[in-house]
Amino acid sequence: MSNAIKGHIALLAAQVIYALNYSIAKNLMPNFIDPMSIVFLRITGATLLFWILSIFVKTQKVEKKDLIKMAWLALFGVVINQIFFIYGLSITSPINSSIIMISNPIMVFIFTLVILRESITFLKTSGLVMAIIGAFLILRYKGDFVVGSDTIMGDVMTFINSASWAIFIVMIKPVLQKYNTVTAMRWLFLFGSIYVIPLGTNSALDTNWEHFTGHAIFGLGFVIIATTFFAYLLNIYGLQELSTNTVSSYIYLQPFLASLFAFMMGEDKLTPTKVFSGILILCGLYLINKKTKTVYDD
Repeated sequence: MSNAIKGHIALLAAQVIYALNYSIAKNLMPNFIDPMSIVFLRITGATLLFWILSIFVKTQKVEKKDLIKMAWLALFGVVINQIFFIYGLSITSPINSSIIMISNPIMVFIFTLVILRESITFLKTSGLVMAIIGAFLILRYKGDFVVGSDTIMGDVMTFINSASWAIFIVMIKPVLQKYNTVTAMRWLFLFGSIYVIPLGTNSALDTNWEHFTGHAIFGLGFVIIATTFFAYLLNIYGLQELSTNTVSSYIYLQPFLASLFAFMMGEDKLTPTKVFSGILILCGLYLINKKTKTVYDD
């Protein structure tokens, strides 16, 4: 199996986790825990897991200049990204959050053109447009997408999260060509922990842990272990093997997978619109992944 195929499998697995995360994380707030406490536990918990993993996986010595670069990239990819996503999700709906995240591959598309000077082909542009339309159709016809005064702050915060993640995956690409996944992640999250500890320690200590139910404990564990540790690991591995546009475009699978899971559990119906949307998304991803002669291609 080629590294590119392994990268695609890793990204697909990450999207399955993310598709489940919207509702799981939303159900934790504010009944059991506040957003900052979740961010604190996500980052510090994942940091511990990454450093434990580095005991069993060979890592590399990181040059000082790259440590400095990782320190400020951790702000975008770990701290700002997570704070604005969790806070945004806590005051908007999962469907709003999903739709706004459609903007992420568009921003990555622009950033790779401007920053990395990656050539943009007609096929990649067509694939991106098809995936956008497919994802939007699935999300729009769920029927509970509303933008108003009650959600606008959360929607704006989700958009900032999306922009922050776009900056991160574009700027981190050169670093990942020098270091393996575990090496990069243990340092990124260590810097992330340094930033978040002063912000979230008091909130975490004030959490009423006795109030937690079994479902809440499972949900929090899922957010820390699956959505943070495993999903970041899978995304960064995919980013090492594939282009930034490919990695970001996989986000369009999230609404399709969420609908598929709901159908399998008997909670949703498979309509012609959803089938058509799924075909558009898959065809779009295929076109985006067509090999070209650019530096960062798959």
